[in-house]
Amino acid sequence: MVSQHVAVIGAGAAGLVAARELRRKGHRVVVFEREPRAGGTWVYTPATKPDPLGFDPSQPVVHSSLYKSLRTNLPREVMGFGDYPFLPRADGSGNPRRYPDHKEALAYLEDFAREFGLEEVVRFEEEIVGVGKAEEGGKWKVSSRMRSGGGGGGGGGEEEVFDAAVVCNGHYTEPRIAEIPGIDLWPGQQIHSHNYRTPEPFQDLVVVLIGSAASAVDVSRDIAKVAKEVHVASRSYEYDTLGMQSGHDNMRLHPMIEKAHEDGKVTFLDGSSVDANVILHCTGYKYHFPFLETNGIVSVDDNRVGPLYKHVFPPHLAPWLSFVGLPWKVVPFPQFEYQSRWIAGALSGRIALPSEEEMMEDVEDLYSELEVLGIPKRYTHNLASSQFEYNDWLAIQSGSRPSEKWRKEMYSESMRKMRARPEV
Repeated sequence: MVSQHVAVIGAGAAGLVAARELRRKGHRVVVFEREPRAGGTWVYTPATKPDPLGFDPSQPVVHSSLYKSLRTNLPREVMGFGDYPFLPRADGSGNPRRYPDHKEALAYLEDFAREFGLEEVVRFEEEIVGVGKAEEGGKWKVSSRMRSGGGGGGGGGEEEVFDAAVVCNGHYTEPRIAEIPGIDLWPGQQIHSHNYRTPEPFQDLVVVLIGSAASAVDVSRDIAKVAKEVHVASRSYEYDTLGMQSGHDNMRLHPMIEKAHEDGKVTFLDGSSVDANVILHCTGYKYHFPFLETNGIVSVDDNRVGPLYKHVFPPHLAPWLSFVGLPWKVVPFPQFEYQSRWIAGALSGRIALPSEEEMMEDVEDLYSELEVLGIPKRYTHNLASSQFEYNDWLAIQSGSRPSEKWRKEMYSESMRKMRARPEV
């Protein structure tokens, strides 16, 4: 097997398991992590950006989007890596619940890093500012700088050359904001859930919350404990389900916002309206790779990162540039593991990728299929209905064991329970 010198961008769950799989195949690995500890999005901080919508690029980046009350929405058994189960700690410390809090998930990742000696290859508080093709044939130039005082900037810029780069920087930092007619003249406050931590700032306020995904459900219930009213607006709700939310007599479901008005009123598509103090956007995030320099070979168009073969390899740059962790609405940790194993095998020469032309044809077929089905570009990486089929395909490529039957069944059962009783 061939050993490559590989840069891994990020030491969250994706970066950690990528580093482990690469090292298992004999590659020499350096992991760059801008924060002082591993864990990525699972590292909670009370800090938020002064700009509540997170638009101002001059402000320091706050990587974490965790709110204080967050618990996993998947059973810990389902979440764990294939050969490192997410079990309650034997000494009784931590949170033994089947759906543990974010501190327990972070502790699991830190234990994983220690178990496999990964911290020795992580450069903490070293921020990537550039990843691009080097003048040397086929290699990658990686530029980094040390961060200072936990803010933006820093010093000590460094430039190194690697054989390959694996991008694992996550996609829960750059907010997506709903477009609302009249919002520029609306006098209330807007905030994105990226900057939500605790419900106390919403005491006795009337809040309109946009969204219906897991974070929207969590945050709306959290805020309902202290707010005067919470009005949840989403295009995902069916009209026959609209009305008062079960278990919360101050929470009501609505269709999407039609318009925001100068007098503070917010109207919905069904004609109803409310005088609101705050609009809270639980509207997701954008893929963001400000450091990546590919001369347009890889781009982000309406939240489609592409072209990427199987959401991992840009055909023109494979296997020397790859991405781990782009798909969403999935069980993340095991999928990161499958993707990383495939990448490690391809870089070692043990796994042969299709030709560039064949990979591009596969990408174009996917895009055509989505277009025929009327699925917008921004849902390209949504694998909610096909994640286990995708994981099993990855397993075949790397000669790994496919997803366990019990994991698939436990996941399906947990989703069924969540849909049946979202308030629990």
